[in-house]
Amino acid sequence: MREKIDSLSNRKIKDTAALATRRGRQKQGRFVAEGLRLGEMAAAAADAGWKTCYALYTADLASGERGAKLLDTLEAQGCPLYETADAAFRKACATESPQGILIVLEMKQNGLESLQNQGESAPFYVVLDGVQDPGNAGTIIRTADAAGAAGVLFTKGSVDVYEEKTVRATMGSLFHLPVVSGVTVDELASWAQEKGLQLLAAALDETARPHFACDLTRPTAVVFGNEGNGVSAALLVRAQKVYIPMYGAAESLNVGTAAAIALYEAVRQRHFSA
Repeated sequence: MREKIDSLSNRKIKDTAALATRRGRQKQGRFVAEGLRLGEMAAAAADAGWKTCYALYTADLASGERGAKLLDTLEAQGCPLYETADAAFRKACATESPQGILIVLEMKQNGLESLQNQGESAPFYVVLDGVQDPGNAGTIIRTADAAGAAGVLFTKGSVDVYEEKTVRATMGSLFHLPVVSGVTVDELASWAQEKGLQLLAAALDETARPHFACDLTRPTAVVFGNEGNGVSAALLVRAQKVYIPMYGAAESLNVGTAAAIALYEAVRQRHFSA
């Protein structure tokens, strides 16, 4: 189905614009994937259970070969399509330089039970405890996907996984990797014990061990904390503390960088150790 939207006061435009806020996303149970590349990944994720609700696009997008192909794919999947006038499209978008298409999808409300049967004999999970920056969160999801992690968990109070900047920073990995939000410390600790996971927490502490001294071939969950305050005290007392050695003048590493270092140490130990 293809229709046209010209008015800025159209209900679809207002509903889509409301998805820029966490309250709007929670109320509708939907989020936005904006841009051509992310739109292609969202369309490809239909087989993985991601449901597209509708798409807004511009005439310029439809006139290009790549854009037209994406629209055909969405239409074949039964996704309603709305050719939207430029002014109305800009009102619906969160980005300053929109690429001519945005897709509205249903959010997935994954629970810890969704991670119980992933099939890995020694799964590796990343836990983000109070991480607030959407770019950091999305980058870590993307890196975890690339490193073959079994999933990413967000503790209660962390950034919204479905915030537009987070979604964009994942570069489509949100559609590939199990992500669970709103996990409490007690739930995490009980789940890790039940799964037989060693629970590690990144901390600059005199009792911490270097990350490469840990056996990351074991079933593992590594916790990375808030950009300013680190891992919460409630989690630190339940985990083995690890740190990434630093030899320059820098006092700390960006949380996305720290997660990448730990993830690829796990890759090295699991796939390249002699």
